[in-house]
Amino acid sequence: MTLHVPGPGFRPRAAVAMSKDAASAVLDPESLAAFRALCDLAPFPVLDDLSTPRARSLLADADLLITGWGCPPLDADVLRAAPRLRAVVHTAGSVRGHVTDACWERGIEVSSAAAANAVPVAEYTLGMILLTGKRVLERARDYRASRTRGNWLRTPRSVGNYHRTVGILSASLIGRRVIELLRPHDVEVLLHDPYVTDAEAAGLGVERVELPELFARCDTVSVHTPLLPTTRGLVSRALIDAMPDGAVLINTSRGAVVDQEALTDAVLAGRVRAVLDVTDPEVLPPEHPLWDAEHALITPHLAGSEGNEWRRLADLALAETARWASGAGFLHPVRRERLAFLA
Repeated sequence: MTLHVPGPGFRPRAAVAMSKDAASAVLDPESLAAFRALCDLAPFPVLDDLSTPRARSLLADADLLITGWGCPPLDADVLRAAPRLRAVVHTAGSVRGHVTDACWERGIEVSSAAAANAVPVAEYTLGMILLTGKRVLERARDYRASRTRGNWLRTPRSVGNYHRTVGILSASLIGRRVIELLRPHDVEVLLHDPYVTDAEAAGLGVERVELPELFARCDTVSVHTPLLPTTRGLVSRALIDAMPDGAVLINTSRGAVVDQEALTDAVLAGRVRAVLDVTDPEVLPPEHPLWDAEHALITPHLAGSEGNEWRRLADLALAETARWASGAGFLHPVRRERLAFLA
């Protein structure tokens, strides 16, 4: 078997491995045409089961897999059926669900669209920081109920975003993007990330603090840490209880990072406000008190790429495919040694 080396003139043989729904969402006709211009792309339907005879036939010739949500694990058995496979381009964020140890041991190069998916999550977070600082949702509700504006000159000084203190939990891709988006605003930004030094924090334009100080000092805390064994329940009852009255907790990472029972107690007591794009479990039971809590906003895990934002994922995957095929290597590689720090 001859393996051609990526470089000028190299045209990889590629297959799409993800769920049919994911392919329909992320790979619109223009994106597919662009991939076909770069690769010898296996005909659809996509591979959502890598054990079928058709899948094994396509895997046998594939240099590259274009993966997405719903891709089955690329385990040792799958890799035995794919002797030519040298690269995986993922059209979503985390690769934990399908890139296995066998891939790293084979030396397969992996790219992810996590940087593209970070953009809408950070935009959602910025929007919620500013809206909750102005108490837009509560005031709109009261306005709708009363049909009168009231005396706006009596607005409490706790309302507004001028010199508000915002805490970022984890300098992840998304956390760093939020920090960047906050720069034009008149807010003080604190950061807790045990892997970031004071000098690195200063380079980001933020103050690095320890975890208890982050929660005690901030008007808003936004959670961007990945869910790992060491971060499950990281946002504990003690930290939530230390938040100032009226403070806001925003979670767009994973629900299990937060002690949800403790947060529920604080929200129901009217002491803390919450914006939750993720919960634990992902859809709360219908009877859960947070659904009807006055000081909680729950959204259906919509902060990540949706609608026209899926095209950004495809565009990044296309650019990565073109770079890899040309021999330039990935601009957004996933490294095995960094997996412990990634969402």
